[in-house]
Amino acid sequence: MFFRNKFYYGLFSALIISTATVADESVVELDDVIVTAPITQKISEFVTPVTVLSDEELRLKVGHSIGETLKNELGITSQSFGPGVGTPIIRGQSGSRVKVLNNGVGSNDVSAISPDHASSVEALLAERIEVLRGPATLLYGSGLMGGVVNVLDNRILGKLPDKLVTSTLEQRFDSVSDETATVMKVEGGKSALAYHLDGFYRDRNNMDIGGSAIDVKSAQVTDPSLNVIQNPQGFINNTSAHAISGSAGLSLVGDPGFAGVSINRLENNYGIAPDGSGGDLTRIDLKQSKYDFKSELKKPVNFAELLQTKLSYTDYQHTEIADGVASAFFTNKTYESRLEMTHNPVGIFKGLLGFQALASDFAAINKASNAVIVPETQTTSYGVFALESFKTGVLANQVGLRVEDTALLPESMQSLNYTPVSASVASVWDLNEKNSLNLAITRSQRAPQVQELLVDGYHDATRSYEKGNINLHEETSYNLDLGYKFKADWVKAQLDLFHNWAVDYIYQQRNGQFIQGAAVLESRQADATFMGYESKLVFPVLQNKWGFVDLTLFSDFTRGQFVNDTDVPRMPPLRFGLQLDHSVGLWASSIRLTRGEAQVYAGEYDTPTTGYLLLSMDTQYKVLGVKGVDVMVFAKANNLTNELIRNSTSYLRNYAPEPGRGVEIGFRVSY
Repeated sequence: MFFRNKFYYGLFSALIISTATVADESVVELDDVIVTAPITQKISEFVTPVTVLSDEELRLKVGHSIGETLKNELGITSQSFGPGVGTPIIRGQSGSRVKVLNNGVGSNDVSAISPDHASSVEALLAERIEVLRGPATLLYGSGLMGGVVNVLDNRILGKLPDKLVTSTLEQRFDSVSDETATVMKVEGGKSALAYHLDGFYRDRNNMDIGGSAIDVKSAQVTDPSLNVIQNPQGFINNTSAHAISGSAGLSLVGDPGFAGVSINRLENNYGIAPDGSGGDLTRIDLKQSKYDFKSELKKPVNFAELLQTKLSYTDYQHTEIADGVASAFFTNKTYESRLEMTHNPVGIFKGLLGFQALASDFAAINKASNAVIVPETQTTSYGVFALESFKTGVLANQVGLRVEDTALLPESMQSLNYTPVSASVASVWDLNEKNSLNLAITRSQRAPQVQELLVDGYHDATRSYEKGNINLHEETSYNLDLGYKFKADWVKAQLDLFHNWAVDYIYQQRNGQFIQGAAVLESRQADATFMGYESKLVFPVLQNKWGFVDLTLFSDFTRGQFVNDTDVPRMPPLRFGLQLDHSVGLWASSIRLTRGEAQVYAGEYDTPTTGYLLLSMDTQYKVLGVKGVDVMVFAKANNLTNELIRNSTSYLRNYAPEPGRGVEIGFRVSY
């Protein structure tokens, strides 16, 4: 009853406010934003929710990770594992159900297989971040119930810059962990040659928090044998980190298209919050080299508008170091290739066809004992996909289809084969200039990934003994998404409802047992349902010589349950709040208050989290065209009330709260 009351109260309020807007007769024109993934398209033409961050908005929201950067967007939270890790959660889905891309190609690290593994895609370098749902996700993978996060950094330029040399320098300082971060980019071109250079360096100390690091009572619920002898106040021990990265890209650009290559090197060393028992302190030393090729050919044949090719090789590894001794070692070497052809209109249909191939070599061992955690496994996957758009009467439609063949060949074991098939259809109905409805239906399948199937060993960073299940089979989900939008000169409204039915949903769950003193996490399958909503109202409350002021009211919610009425673990709570935005000339500021309700549906052998209030502010000022130099100065104040927030989506909720009060200042200079 508690769930029903809260859910329907929030939903009913959002519906009442949204539908009440229909009475207004004025019209407002919204600026169109071009989405570059998967195909160039206006946001107004998309038939499912799309989130885009770019320019000054992105610079203000950039965090320590992709998850932290996106965590305030509707329907998106961060699966934190201390400040070193933050992967995005979309509508309660994470891991392999949310694919993080770098310039349209998979990151091909191991962040999707375990919550302690950081993503190799860096938010500091992003020029644009796009979050896609619905049919468009089928271009990049199967079983993406959450969606696709595409991070664009212009590593391979597809257009010739206007100048021989342009450069950007960005510097940040964050008081919550004494973090300094420096980003540099240089790019340009002449004749038909374009180049791009970038790099960043980040260094931070232990992170400040608003209370005790460890919730001893809750921690002992999940581990009764835990004896906490160290519980620091006001900070989390062993959360310092440093990272460095550099990239270089070169491309040949002409009227027929372009072709380019790039290389990137990333080194990241970060700590994992301890359990307070006085045991080993674990750090993760991550290294990755990535090589990419990208080409685009316009009108290669009569029936094609565009032919795009992407090739990538990723050499990833990380070592988990316990008190200076190397222990768990993960390695993943991956080749990925994509071929996409945008065809000329065929009758009412316009879209693209494509082929994707992936081959990886993954293994995990314990260097200290030589014990195998995950046997070396060769994985090959081949997928064909299509995305088509067409109009029928008042409806704008989009359909997608993807068929894959995936094979895993573990060392000294028989091969495992899967054939996921996914399809999606979506439509948007523009009732008039102010009102529109959209509906999307998706049937999505996902093959179990290597760690879910084959892991069997102690994992230092998660302080758990993980056991896979070789009998897992494809996970199938049926997803329904219904949305409504209204726009007028006095209000903009958006409401999205979703209901997902997942058959044989794969998840990791404590089973109440312990091996070698560590809680056992096992891979399981069960039918589950997910339902929820996202809503937003934007009111322009002031427009005069003193500037523009907008008031935004927002709320989102996700509820996950198994068919036996138990709870899916690590779900985000109900959130709602308000934001005031002010802009005048080249100065812009905002203040945001978010209420997160208690998450009482924690899941078996997990613990609930309490509610919180999160207050934050930001401001920025731009100075344009001073001797050809543009300058942006910005500042952010986070968690102003120093609230002790425990993230319900985090495995480490009882050991690593969210950041306490902090101020971040920075500047960005572009020439």
